[in-house]
Amino acid sequence: MRHATASLPLGIIIRRTPSVSRWVPFAWKVVAVIPGAGPADWQPLREEGEAVEFHAATVPLELWRTDTEAYLHGLSARVPTIGVVLRETTDPDAEQPLEVLLATASPYETQDYTDSGEELVELVPMPEGLVAFIRDFVNEHHEHEEFVKRRRDRKRVDLHEDGIGDARISQLADVYAVPHRKKVRLQ
Repeated sequence: MRHATASLPLGIIIRRTPSVSRWVPFAWKVVAVIPGAGPADWQPLREEGEAVEFHAATVPLELWRTDTEAYLHGLSARVPTIGVVLRETTDPDAEQPLEVLLATASPYETQDYTDSGEELVELVPMPEGLVAFIRDFVNEHHEHEEFVKRRRDRKRVDLHEDGIGDARISQLADVYAVPHRKKVRLQ
């Protein structure tokens, strides 16, 4: 039996570097994903001077049989990417100002989150193993749908002019004229 979904844990790697702005102490950027990663909560992985890379979180990458067209679109890009959706934390004193919400292989879903403007969305290149995992899923579940052009009815709709003009006007000269009321003289 073919499963309609597939799930793979993805570790999200975020790099913190000193900011060039005096109002913001650090700049944060998603730099990589790790397929099959274990659970994590902002574990430091590597330090280079003042730059630190964190394994910020591990979120499931969900693949759905109904979204294979979107995955094909994403895989056909020059550089296939994963969309990582982040949200700023509400606690101003938090050590890490970002919360990882989800990761998606669908460029359509990524665009939806970008359009809302409420979340931060970053694109990360897919590792080769992840490209192969998604391609195998698409090969198993994708069903090409032929485009069918809709045909118009052959019914003539121009024979009856419904709703044109005012039925209270008897002349044919101007069917869009406003009817006049008879003036009543008060005595």
